[in-house]
This record gives sequence, structure tokens and C-alpha cells, in this order.
Amino acid sequence: MPPDPATIEDTRSWLKKAITDLRGATIDLEASPPLIEDALFHAQQAVEKALKALLTFHDRPFRKTHSLEELGEACLQIDAALRRIIDDAVPLTEYAWAFRYPGTPETPGLNEAQAALAVAIRVVDAILSRIPPAAHP
Repeated sequence: MPPDPATIEDTRSWLKKAITDLRGATIDLEASPPLIEDALFHAQQAVEKALKALLTFHDRPFRKTHSLEELGEACLQIDAALRRIIDDAVPLTEYAWAFRYPGTPETPGLNEAQAALAVAIRVVDAILSRIPPAAHP
């Protein structure tokens, strides 16, 4: 039985947002000087939205959260082969809020931001490979 058209559209919407966040992080890192804090935020957001896309496609409920561990554990119930990539992504959770307000910790370096973006790209690619092209943006 093919997926419900509404599920396809909701999944596509999450994936579109994830891809937009990847683009934002890339642009931030190409800026002169690089916008590292913003790039880290977008990398986390890309992972979060990709995981929510997988859960949406499989009709699995999730609460409003930035926790990549919580979302990742729910995704592992769908596909345990995602374990390593989710484990790599979980540390990005703090980027959802760590640098968004004054008085935050010291900004990480460019290498950390580039590594976070690389993880986010791997997660989005892994999720895209598990969702039919009909639900891709």
C-alpha cells in the first residue's frame, strides 16, 4: 500500500527544511569571516528535521524537542542501521541553543563547525536514502 499523500507531503516539508538548513550552514561557513555559531545552529537543525522526516514518514509521533538523542532513539526503532550516524550526531544537540543568547560559552573553531556540517550532511543523506524519492523535495 503506497503511503498516504499527506504523509508524503509532510515528510517532504521536513526534508525541505533540513536541506535549507544545510544550505544555511554552508553559506555561514563560506562567509568572511565565517558565521560559526549560526552554522552550528543550522547543522543541528538539519539533523533534527531529517530525523523528524523519517519519523513522519513512518507515522511515528514525536514531541517538540531539540534532543537528537531522543529523536535518534525513535529513529533507531525504525532502522537500527542508523546507530553510528545517530551516535555521531547526538553531540550536535547543544548547538540548538548554546550560542543563541548573550553570555554563552566561547565559540568553537572553524574545524568544529565544518565537522558538525559534515555530520549533518551524512545524516540528511542517510535519511534521504531511506525515504522514497516521491517524498524528496
